[in-house]
Amino acid sequence: MEAPISDRRRRLSRSADFDAAYRQGRSQASRHVVLYAFAREDGESAPRLGVTVGRRVGGAVERNRVKRQLREAFAVARGVRAGTDYVAVARPGLPEAVEQHGFSWLVDELSGLLGAGAGAAG
Repeated sequence: MEAPISDRRRRLSRSADFDAAYRQGRSQASRHVVLYAFAREDGESAPRLGVTVGRRVGGAVERNRVKRQLREAFAVARGVRAGTDYVAVARPGLPEAVEQHGFSWLVDELSGLLGAGAGAAG
């Protein structure tokens, strides 16, 4: 089974791509996640995801776990649009919230942000 977003070609990796999403994209925020969305010029290609997890979230092991969980949740979230770059920024407290509420809560959290406007980035 292939997860569409976890494929490396569908990840944001260049600083310029992150900057475009931050400066020109739309954002939606919850208590634990900020989601930026930026519609690219080539609107028909697959969506791409970049993940940012700062040191305030936890140590390296915790940050890598959060990145993996965000990528997996994004792959099954509702409202993801083709031709859009997304940047998910984890806020402090996200690891504890996922541990308390479960992975399905994280999927619902991202789907809610996508449905609230970050998915309609054009």
